[in-house]
Amino acid sequence: MHSFPSYPAPTPADAVAFVRDHPFAILATSLPGAAPIATHTPVVFPPGVVAGDSLVGVRLWGHIGRANPHWQYFAEHPEMLLIFSTSHAYVSPSSYEFTPAVPTLDYATVHLTGRVTLFSEPEALAVVERTVEVFEARRSQPWPMEPSQHVFRKIIGGVVAFAIDIETENSMFKLSQDMEPDVHERVRQDLSAGQHQHPDVADLMGQVGTCPHSRKRSED
Repeated sequence: MHSFPSYPAPTPADAVAFVRDHPFAILATSLPGAAPIATHTPVVFPPGVVAGDSLVGVRLWGHIGRANPHWQYFAEHPEMLLIFSTSHAYVSPSSYEFTPAVPTLDYATVHLTGRVTLFSEPEALAVVERTVEVFEARRSQPWPMEPSQHVFRKIIGGVVAFAIDIETENSMFKLSQDMEPDVHERVRQDLSAGQHQHPDVADLMGQVGTCPHSRKRSED
């Protein structure tokens, strides 16, 4: 992924947190002589895994349906690209209150590459249960999975689980941080409460803030 120097993750740890907080990814595999193939699926941290300032060397867990032929390429082509992203938020110049101006799109994304390893069926059950645990933890009243675990065990044969050992990391947080603080705030408010809302992007804008010196560099 090409990334612009003006739009880095605020800190390396923020890229790690972004992957943890956005546990849904595009998994892409490149095949020789054919178009790449991709699958959208949850990707989560295993229990007890705490990453520091980088995801390089970290192992993540994922799973897809066995009916999806993508997994059949894993053994021969274990190299994989993972893409984690926010929604894409259109930024209207009407929020700028200056002219001339041009529109843009704000978003944040982290790209990871790594090698995939398939799990056995018993290990797959642990991956699925961990995935449910990660998503349910976001709810004020998590759904108790224990009474349904016998159903999990019954259908686990239809799931292929795997680990991805991360080798490279690249990120871009393009969140209008090169605008002056008042312009940045108007954009954030528009994405938070305007006619076309992107609360995930607006929340990140609030966290990242502005870098006025970046705007000067872009104008030089």
